[in-house]
Amino acid sequence: MNISNQIKENLEERRSINEEDDFGLEKSWANLTNILSISEDETINYLKNCSKEDVLLISSVFDDVSEKLQSREFISCLRELDKKYPDLKLTFFIDDAESYVEN
Repeated sequence: MNISNQIKENLEERRSINEEDDFGLEKSWANLTNILSISEDETINYLKNCSKEDVLLISSVFDDVSEKLQSREFISCLRELDKKYPDLKLTFFIDDAESYVEN
């Protein structure tokens, strides 16, 4: 299964988890982080083409993925998403994610 399909499957599962199910949410976030950290190029490609709703769900793991990828290109992609969807107010999450990238 390619990364795109794995992400879609994870996000479908995530949408079905009750917001008060902390264990389920944590497990979903950990799985999503692992999937998004497999391939920087595939992750960036997915993010550039995914829906606004998917970006919002994925934003919860921006920092964890950033820490694993250590990629300025990933941060640049997130900045583009912030411009594309300004109403999502992603700047704080992106700034936080950027702080995990070592210089």
